[in-house]
Amino acid sequence: MELGRTIGDRLGRVVLGAAPGQVVVADSTTVMLYKLARAAVAARSGRREIVLDTDNFPTDRYVLEGIAAERGLVLRWIETDPAAGIMPDQVAAAVGPDTALVVFSHVAYRSAHLADAGAITRIAHAAGALALWDVSHSAGSVEVMLDDWGADLAVGCTYKYLNGGPGSPAFGYVRAEHQDVLQQPIWGWLGRRDPFTMGSGYDPAAGLQSVVSGTPPILGMLPLAASLDLVEEAGMPAIRAKSVALSEFALAAVEALLAPHGVRVVSPHESASRGGHVTVRHPAFRDLMRPLWERGVLADFREPESIRIGMSPLSTSFAEAHRGLTVLAALLAEAVA
Repeated sequence: MELGRTIGDRLGRVVLGAAPGQVVVADSTTVMLYKLARAAVAARSGRREIVLDTDNFPTDRYVLEGIAAERGLVLRWIETDPAAGIMPDQVAAAVGPDTALVVFSHVAYRSAHLADAGAITRIAHAAGALALWDVSHSAGSVEVMLDDWGADLAVGCTYKYLNGGPGSPAFGYVRAEHQDVLQQPIWGWLGRRDPFTMGSGYDPAAGLQSVVSGTPPILGMLPLAASLDLVEEAGMPAIRAKSVALSEFALAAVEALLAPHGVRVVSPHESASRGGHVTVRHPAFRDLMRPLWERGVLADFREPESIRIGMSPLSTSFAEAHRGLTVLAALLAEAVA
């Protein structure tokens, strides 16, 4: 019962820039996103709009579409360039007195654009809205500062740069001031004030425990705990520096090996505006997935015609990145010959 909050506190301190008592490990990213977003819009009664962008991760969009349908709310879409990401001026033009919640990704899943989360959160607050950040593509590769941003809520997964392994649990962040105000909608026995009494009726626990629903994924948390040992030993500044160096190396390799075959980079070229991955685009990429896998390169295809070069700073070497891009270049040369 305590492990989700214990590891959550450590995750908050080491990775997320969050003071104790605000992060819990539980559920999947989808479930945690639903619980926190649904609680947020209920807390802004009378406001009818959720602001989000057209190129946010599909799960985020689908969950918010479902909440809007459930609650009779309006989605205000911001059109974003798939090769870029959400900008503060776009948010400022979209929010208003009817905005209940804004939801964006800190690092865009497609382009790796790094959003100015602090500025966007301030814009949301000035309009009286709550801000929820998806940090799935940044936690463990980019320094995240939830408390400093003023974020109200955040969600993220632990199996990308936190190396928790496939199916590892998600995490949720609820700013301390909101914990006894927001009420998440999936009432489970471990979110009750006194769960082991097995009593009738739901009386939510105080503080962060009210975010929990069912039995925590204990076995799934153990690899995460081991990964956090490595993250804490290295430190996020050093991890971010390695991530930037890897992505700069990848960009140089793409220019040398892939650009002559017509490959385009669709990620920001400036490291200050880019997360931990690099996305490249070519019409032949879809057909190269199987041969890449057969040659030991586990490529990540994304529509349209794109491959994400995902490099986890703790576990990906420069030699591995070079080998993967060399194999891709050879296959591409054969395909376009």
